[in-house]
Amino acid sequence: MNNNILGLHHITAIAGNAQQNFDFYTKALGLRLVKKTVNFDDPGTYHLYYGDERGSAGTILTFFPWDGIGQGTEGVGMATEIGYSVPAGSHQFWLERFGLSNVKTKEITERFGEQVLAFKDPDGLSLSLIVSKTTDGRTPWETADIKKDTATKGFHSTTLTLQAIDETAKVLTDLFGYRLLGQEENRYRFITDTVENAAIVDLLEVPAGHRGRNAAGTNHHVAFRVKNEDIQMELREQILSKNLQITPKIDRDYFYSLYFREPGGVLFEIATENPGFTVDEPLNELGTHLKLPHQHEHLREELDKLLPKLI
Repeated sequence: MNNNILGLHHITAIAGNAQQNFDFYTKALGLRLVKKTVNFDDPGTYHLYYGDERGSAGTILTFFPWDGIGQGTEGVGMATEIGYSVPAGSHQFWLERFGLSNVKTKEITERFGEQVLAFKDPDGLSLSLIVSKTTDGRTPWETADIKKDTATKGFHSTTLTLQAIDETAKVLTDLFGYRLLGQEENRYRFITDTVENAAIVDLLEVPAGHRGRNAAGTNHHVAFRVKNEDIQMELREQILSKNLQITPKIDRDYFYSLYFREPGGVLFEIATENPGFTVDEPLNELGTHLKLPHQHEHLREELDKLLPKLI
């Protein structure tokens, strides 16, 4: 099969309070809110998308904020870290900024020759800012106090924690076209050569690890990017041939999706580039309107009253 996966598309996580989530990601971390919509399966809660100016694939972090859901637990069978790419020399800026905001950080460490600053969001979600060894030419979203010499550029990588990596590794290599780049202790780094950025998946093998529990501060699924629906459906047939159960194609308004659970328990999504986030809002207005899927449009008046106003 041709190597048709183009790295990461988006990652979706669970949050508690929507305003707290919005404040952290747009103000403290400096991402753009590119879409404010609702959970297709639970329209009484938001689905918030953060990314670069356009919401480019490989920059999109999305959240289901359920107020009062309680704290989740990271563990095996889930994605346990989201790595953002940042410019060289920016870690000190972030340490000072996070210090002013009481963001929990760890000591700067090194992985595969790259400097890593790990931190937690207000719900306890594990993230990191990574200075890549390779050039990241993506144009970041800038804010009044976070400029391009320090701003995040999009995803560098994600980490999946597993009791055993072999079967998950086969999905990455045999179906997705990744290759093993290297190993450091129980961390195995896989990379795709189809894209320059958002190209890395780390598998962390923890044989005695406990299963994670999805709630606030945990990742719900990891989405991989394909160019279009034709490639997506070809890949679906390949996944079925490996005796993995996968959904039919689902229209998510801004991309088309397939979902399957890989052998290690992590929920994977295959998402298309098309049609993108400007399909229902102009570029300069992304994230400023409540956009509803057509099946929930009749609920607009009710949802306008129910959903908290983000300010």
